[in-house]
Amino acid sequence: MLKDFAKLQTFLMVVKEKSFSKASAKLGISQPAVTQQIKFIEDYLDTKIVDRKKNGILLTKEGEDLFRIAQKLEKAIANSEKELLKIINKEFTFVMGSSNAIGNYVLPNYLGEIKKRIGNEVYMLVATSDEVIDQLEDKKIDVALIESPVFREGIIYREWVTDELVVFSNQILIKQLKTEDLQEFDWICRNEDSYTRKLTSEAFEELGVQCGSFHVIGVLSSPTAIKESILHADKNASRPLVSVMSRHVIQAEIEEGKLFEARLKNYKIERKFYIAYLKERKHDAFVDNVVNFLLSLSKV
Repeated sequence: MLKDFAKLQTFLMVVKEKSFSKASAKLGISQPAVTQQIKFIEDYLDTKIVDRKKNGILLTKEGEDLFRIAQKLEKAIANSEKELLKIINKEFTFVMGSSNAIGNYVLPNYLGEIKKRIGNEVYMLVATSDEVIDQLEDKKIDVALIESPVFREGIIYREWVTDELVVFSNQILIKQLKTEDLQEFDWICRNEDSYTRKLTSEAFEELGVQCGSFHVIGVLSSPTAIKESILHADKNASRPLVSVMSRHVIQAEIEEGKLFEARLKNYKIERKFYIAYLKERKHDAFVDNVVNFLLSLSKV
């Protein structure tokens, strides 16, 4: 069994998540596959290691002993992989693909650390989530970071961080907006095929608001273009110019007091960012190193 550490990794994830279903989602495999791997370990050791409870899982005494051993093995393997990275594939470029908000405003903060961890150059490709996943399927990039749920066969998806979409302007806004307040603004919207536009429209429809009733003065495809347009808008205009954007895109300007954010009263527009990579590369040392580093960033 020690030759097949993947099953022990599944066991470690079950313990970490305290749930077979959550471990399944994190590992990118089916829940029956998780159950089968745990059963394999139990059959191999001829003892029960996990008790499934209504509110999670509970390790048996043997399970606790195995957990300690598996943790030591995981650490040893991680250290060995670092040594391997120093001697294999010295001359190559690791390519990361990401959608706009992530590629322009989140990932650049961590490229230096990623480069250091794999000991090689890192190149970044920024496009739409669909285009990035196309590039991943064509093996033109190694890891994808997407903000739209573009799910396809042969790819492992790991939930990364939660992103929030907020209303923003270069004029001070009421912190909690009522639905009727939305009609008092001039709007710049994202293009219709944008996932941000789709998510925003769905949120407004849930609140009984039709985006078609807004006073829209422009439609732009780039979050940077929208941000710059609102930054340089007339601050003394009678109607504030607003849009909806990922908080990551405007965070620096909010902290500097150049832009102001607001939220819908009693409603949050949230989405998940995802890390994606090919199933055939789930044991690749470079991919594993980068993915584990990104997952360690619990809040970005």
